Amino acid sequence: MHPDHHYDAIIIGAGPAGLTAGIYLSRARLKTLILTEGMAGGQLILTHEIANYPGVESVSGYQLANIMKKQAKSFGCEIKTNTISKKLDLSGAVKSVTLANGDTFTSHALILSPGGRPRNLNVPGEDRFKGRGISYCATCDGDFFTGKEITVVGGGNSALEEAVSLTRYASKVTIVHQFNHFQAYRHAVEEAQNNPRIDFMMESTIVEFYGKENLEGVKIKNINKGTIRQYKTDGVFIFIGYVPNTEFLDGLIEKNAMGEIQVSSQMETNVPGVFAAGDSVVKKYRQVTTAISDGTIAALSATEYINRIKQKTSRQILTSIS
Repeated sequence: MHPDHHYDAIIIGAGPAGLTAGIYLSRARLKTLILTEGMAGGQLILTHEIANYPGVESVSGYQLANIMKKQAKSFGCEIKTNTISKKLDLSGAVKSVTLANGDTFTSHALILSPGGRPRNLNVPGEDRFKGRGISYCATCDGDFFTGKEITVVGGGNSALEEAVSLTRYASKVTIVHQFNHFQAYRHAVEEAQNNPRIDFMMESTIVEFYGKENLEGVKIKNINKGTIRQYKTDGVFIFIGYVPNTEFLDGLIEKNAMGEIQVSSQMETNVPGVFAAGDSVVKKYRQVTTAISDGTIAALSATEYINRIKQKTSRQILTSIS
């Protein structure tokens, strides 16, 4: 093991769960490394406004993520961004992570918090018009549609909340949802329904995107009648959930049929010394606060695990000396 590349704990992923775990582990004076493919913050940095974070009236996702990152670094946590984990070895007492550039890092404990990515509709034209009229991030692309008419797909909290935020830019927002009711909290539904710039197209689904260089419209199917009509729109924002970023863990740890990591109440996976937290684990609710809870539990569990290993190693050294 290269001494400069060995840590007490390595965290893969720097969303709210990973950053929280980094804060707790490094504050416990454990040498901690966070590896993340993109920027620190994960999906959090794409959220326009967070108004239900306890103790904070309102904050942007980017601001909250930046605070978490600064906290972790202030306690000594090392964060490496824009890294891609190519190979993991979880078989022994010492875990190893090899990056795409060939660097290998080792640790006693590993916390997996790779998060998720936006779910696609997977209909014709979607891949073609990504970034050319189709978006999955209101914060990133909302201002490109100032004064234009746009469409939002989805019926959960994210879809309705982001639809409301998009009315700051768009002249009209039409929400397309496959059911006759929403899966969001009442306050989110009421806020959307009371917004004069928002219309609703219920029991409907987009079956195709069309246009020339850029998106010009969509084909919408009425689920009850089976009829399909063309609907002109300047842009489409898709908020239908996330897919866990766990493909790189195939064959290494236990996952469910949806690719979510199976964990115990202590955030333990089926591999000793490997823990998981955040949107990539099996759970019902996915919020910033639940990710932070996961990260806290995973870090505390990992701390106990690391301390047991260090105590065992110390006893073995003393026994060999005596």
